[in-house]
Amino acid sequence: MHYALDENYFRGYEWWLMKEAKKRNSNITLMGLPWSFPGWLGKRFDWPYVNRHLTAYYIVSWIVGAKRYHDLDIDYIGIWNERSFDINYIKVLRRMLNYQGLERVKIIASDNLWEPISASMLLDAELMEVIDVIGAHYPGTHTVKDAQLTKKKLWSSEDFSTLNNAMGAGCWGRILNQNYVNGYMTSTIAWNVVASYYEQLPYGRSGLMTAQEPWSGHYVVEAPIWISAHTTQFTRPGWYYLKTVGHLEKGGSYVALTDGLGNLTIIIETMSHKHSKCIRPLLPYFNVSHQIATFVLQGSFSEILELQVWYTKLGKSSESFLFKQLDSLWLLDSSGSFTVELQEDELFTLTTLTTGSKGSYPPPPKSQPFPPIYTDDFNVEYPFFSEAPNFADQTGVFEYFMNTEDPGEHRFTLRQVLNQRPITWAADAASTISIIGDYKWSNMTITCDVYIETPGKGGVFIAGRVNKGGILIRSARGIFFWIFANGTYRVTGDLAGWLIYAVGQAEVTAQEWYTLTLTIKGHLSAGMLNGKLLWSEVPVNFPKNGWAAIGTHSFDFAQFDNFHVDATP
Repeated sequence: MHYALDENYFRGYEWWLMKEAKKRNSNITLMGLPWSFPGWLGKRFDWPYVNRHLTAYYIVSWIVGAKRYHDLDIDYIGIWNERSFDINYIKVLRRMLNYQGLERVKIIASDNLWEPISASMLLDAELMEVIDVIGAHYPGTHTVKDAQLTKKKLWSSEDFSTLNNAMGAGCWGRILNQNYVNGYMTSTIAWNVVASYYEQLPYGRSGLMTAQEPWSGHYVVEAPIWISAHTTQFTRPGWYYLKTVGHLEKGGSYVALTDGLGNLTIIIETMSHKHSKCIRPLLPYFNVSHQIATFVLQGSFSEILELQVWYTKLGKSSESFLFKQLDSLWLLDSSGSFTVELQEDELFTLTTLTTGSKGSYPPPPKSQPFPPIYTDDFNVEYPFFSEAPNFADQTGVFEYFMNTEDPGEHRFTLRQVLNQRPITWAADAASTISIIGDYKWSNMTITCDVYIETPGKGGVFIAGRVNKGGILIRSARGIFFWIFANGTYRVTGDLAGWLIYAVGQAEVTAQEWYTLTLTIKGHLSAGMLNGKLLWSEVPVNFPKNGWAAIGTHSFDFAQFDNFHVDATP
């Protein structure tokens, strides 16, 4: 709901993603967590708890819509990603969920640090009752006493966030075990699952696998996927950890899980300090060395005769193996004991389950750079997604739009649809911007038809060599060519508009279509309005390269059509 009464349950890619996940595993758990809130909830304040009932209504509407329009049951709902929580809002949210018959939807809080949420729960019986899970982000495998005293489920509700190379795989292997061994966390959620965004954005390739080239179809199944398999192929939600878990004598850790029906899975990791650092927090030094570990199966597990063995070796690439099935381990004497020889940077899964498999897939298409000549006229009558392919919105939201009253060339366009600034998670920009292309592009000509909807104060831009995005978007540099509804143009070296290269008058007004052309070649740039030169020979010394982009001066409606970029060298 970008503005009040603007209900639309078909925006974004998340509905599609959840449905695809359900096709592959109908029992998968679905969770929602607001990162930002639409600005209208704040009643002119940058705060989502001004009207707690209104914000709760917004969240509950999303959960109801997920079921009504997509047959998706949301299992857990969070409060606000890594930002303040409001005790009374959490209580209102629970009451509203119950009123809608959604008692089964559980609440996670607060998706930040263990405190102050844990202490607040110990001091407030009603808050204790309405929160089902305490979720902390990047806990470094440790929790705090207050969190344990609540007796609630403890989750690392966001973790990993690390480059998905061998080091990232080591990080993931270590924390998947040690989040429980050290901190009793029974769930570890990776941010993010698939790195499907431009690599030069913040946290490039910080996904368990990489699929960042929709134009080529190239993807990479990275090592952290196989690290995940050591746990996820041999356990399920509902299995529980045995208390006999811990650290190995010469470094590393082991966990054991059971379904309570006789199945047993043991996961052993010996990740070294050098090869298992996560992006955060700082990892205190520890040592891992060659060792022989002896395990003894007792009670009902003493009757187990055979364990399947899956193995991964990380560290030096020449020695690495990823998720390889070894010969079974037979327990033929009555003692129930077995020994495992362990080197550093290894991962073993020993399990009674025989369903493990390392799937195969045909080689993906070869990696290709973004096409240097690219055109999009947005002429899609029934778009599968609300957003145009390859455009990556950094601030604002750009959606396919149909002008029902325009039978001509601009019937189908791309429209910036936020009319006020959201209550943001991170510091986004005051101007909206969507980037596209290849970060290595230097010389380029960008042409786009633009339409300012807001008289007086509206403005739009096209840009090249844009060098930053994500949480750094406020400080993005590049060459920005702006036109404004008040009949002026501006050329700036940054999105914020502080570095002004040229200003002047232009025959521009709101609610008319114009064609902008921006040419950047070497150290010079030029701009055209409707094919006529408006400014030229503006020096460009920095940046040397970056993406192309479109955007608006503020949070106002505006439209874009017939986007074309030529970045041939």
